[in-house]
Amino acid sequence: MVLAFSLNLLIVKNHNEIAINKLCNDAIIKLANPYELCKINYQSMKKLKISALFLLMGSFVLNAQSLKSPDGKFEMNFQLKAGIPHYDLRYQGKPVVENSKLGLRLLRDGNIQFASEIENKDQKGKDLDNGFTKTAEKYDAKNESWEPIMGEKKSYLNHYNELAVTLNQEQNDRYIIIKFRLFNDGLGFRYEFPEQKNLNYFIIKEEDTEIDLPTDMKAWWIAGDYDSQEYQTQTTNLSQIPAKWPTSYDGNASQTLIKNAVQTPLMLKKEGKDQLYINISEAAVINYPASHLELDATHFKFKTHLTPDAQGAKGYIQTPAVSPWRTIIVSPKAEEVLASKMIFNLNEPTRYKDTSYIKPTKYMGVWWEMIIGKSQWAYSTANNVHIGKTDFTKLTPNGKHAANNTKVKEYIDFASANGFDALLIEGWNTGWEDWFGHSKEFVFDFITPYPDFDIKMLNDYAHSKNMKLMMHHETSGSATNYERWADEAFKLMNKYDYPSVKTGYVGNIIPRGEHHYSQWTINHYLRIAEKANKYKIMVNSHESVRPTGLSRTYPNWIAAEAARGTEFEAFGGNNPDHQTILPFTRFIGGPMDYTPGIFQTKLDYYFPGDTRFVKTTLAKQLALYVVMYSPLQMAADLPENYAKHMDAFQFIKDVALDWDDTVILAAEPGDYIHTARKTKGKDEWFVGGITDENARNYTVDFSFLPKGKKYEATIYADGDDADYINNPQSYKIYKKTVTNKSKLPMKLVRSGGYAISVTAL
Repeated sequence: MVLAFSLNLLIVKNHNEIAINKLCNDAIIKLANPYELCKINYQSMKKLKISALFLLMGSFVLNAQSLKSPDGKFEMNFQLKAGIPHYDLRYQGKPVVENSKLGLRLLRDGNIQFASEIENKDQKGKDLDNGFTKTAEKYDAKNESWEPIMGEKKSYLNHYNELAVTLNQEQNDRYIIIKFRLFNDGLGFRYEFPEQKNLNYFIIKEEDTEIDLPTDMKAWWIAGDYDSQEYQTQTTNLSQIPAKWPTSYDGNASQTLIKNAVQTPLMLKKEGKDQLYINISEAAVINYPASHLELDATHFKFKTHLTPDAQGAKGYIQTPAVSPWRTIIVSPKAEEVLASKMIFNLNEPTRYKDTSYIKPTKYMGVWWEMIIGKSQWAYSTANNVHIGKTDFTKLTPNGKHAANNTKVKEYIDFASANGFDALLIEGWNTGWEDWFGHSKEFVFDFITPYPDFDIKMLNDYAHSKNMKLMMHHETSGSATNYERWADEAFKLMNKYDYPSVKTGYVGNIIPRGEHHYSQWTINHYLRIAEKANKYKIMVNSHESVRPTGLSRTYPNWIAAEAARGTEFEAFGGNNPDHQTILPFTRFIGGPMDYTPGIFQTKLDYYFPGDTRFVKTTLAKQLALYVVMYSPLQMAADLPENYAKHMDAFQFIKDVALDWDDTVILAAEPGDYIHTARKTKGKDEWFVGGITDENARNYTVDFSFLPKGKKYEATIYADGDDADYINNPQSYKIYKKTVTNKSKLPMKLVRSGGYAISVTAL
């Protein structure tokens, strides 16, 4: 059955939009369509004649299409302007993203003989950003829940309305699809490239997706870079970014900066009467480079900037293919941005058949003492070694090698006595003498231990203590070498029952000219995750690309670093607001191995006169285990420092890693975060709160607890005289009986915090 009708409307420039929408909705009220299909752009027109053809399910052919979120608060509008696709986004009727272009420019379409023929002089008119006509649109919707292997909640709600628009480029006889999904917490959209006669292979020059913001917003940002995210977050208005950008970064082992660009996830805030928080990121980056955002600071407009390869190409595509999702999370409440799971919803479910080996892991490590300079990774005094040729038994030991049998056994003793799952040992394998800064491809073999590291004995010893060792594979950026050795390395792990590996990518990537976030390297990370799954191994990657929700698809990729973690407290320092920002930026896409738990924050304890220090109180270090979600958590300090504060260390021992529920109690990026989480499968909760450089008072409302039950709360708080600079180790511990009606005032000192364990009575 087909319903056809014509509408002739006289549109006055300032006509009421609601009335116009009602005319459209009334016309299709009886059609089986759950959301508005008719939208008129009245602001730029005086007269409009609409001829519309509606099918039974509500499909019709117009150049403009509208999509609403399930709750009706968001509206996305798509249209073609002179053959160029555009979209906009509104929340509660007010603009979030103004009319913005979509499309891609190509280096070459069709077949290519030599990759060096990068620029096609005859490319004019062949880009995927113009000359389109709309040939079809398809609406869909989904309302389902799914259970993550590990997560912040037992299940996540995936509820969206979808619009897929087919765009034909008649001049080149090819078509693409732009797919939009509108959730109650924001918008995701991507490009889809079906296989077809005239679109089998193409090379991307740039993706020109725009995000045109209506006003000059407050932004929490780091400098755009193809190789590093390890920068201090800057807090400025968008208009101030160009002036601040040249001083926003410091040196790094590998960096390729993009002037006036910023990285995602990007956190924004529209201040004032209609307060709004916006997070711009991406989801499901697979076989595609990671993106950055070029800023037009005058017009508050961002344009996507993809990471290139050595030749300047941004992506080699073979159809059928899809781009990552571009994501825009929006809410008037900062807490709801933190609670959003939209990025994970936009990733595909895992295809792994067996996930039983993927488990939350709490670990310690022979690590921090090398980071601060007390010990070394290298075994000998040599500075030029050859894997497979150098006889390390004949080299002169440097006397500072931390990964030795005696020290590792001491760590095992402490970690096992306190219930830890695993112990990481860095520097166990040969090659650290000249591992960095030489562009050395064959830098490690990942299977040969140093003479003072007895891998069998130490594994047997760890197993006798009911714990396991965690493998470390630093690649020095030589991804090609790692891929050659990965099978042998994982076989060794299986032999000695290592359940997990920490990988590292310090330095420039090999193949030379590739970047940490280019298409080839991103595919490398995924190949390693897939290969690790073959051997039932979990992966924790450092210096890798930031997560984009891929822990749903690759659940054994349980965590990553991909930001400035605790180690930078010993390098260039982290600002006191650092941890109050990261959950709004880096953590949006997935868990981070932040490595908290430093009790001895002043490094002059080891090196008299040393001015380095961890810019938090001890109590804030405890709170990080709750505020920063990860199923992989390290107690990063030395055993000797924990032994002096076993009462505070109890919280690290007790805190869970996997959750049935999470409640963001209060949050403001750059200022504070307060979070409550319920342990998976247990009637217990953990609460954590942190602040920036400002002291704050906060009252914990326990209304998240079940009614009619009593709980014992153990509170770990800043001491009355605590201060992150002058007295960071001052804390107090006390107990209270609480119910869901209880309210507990807390005092957080400068860069301080609190942690609470709540158990049923």
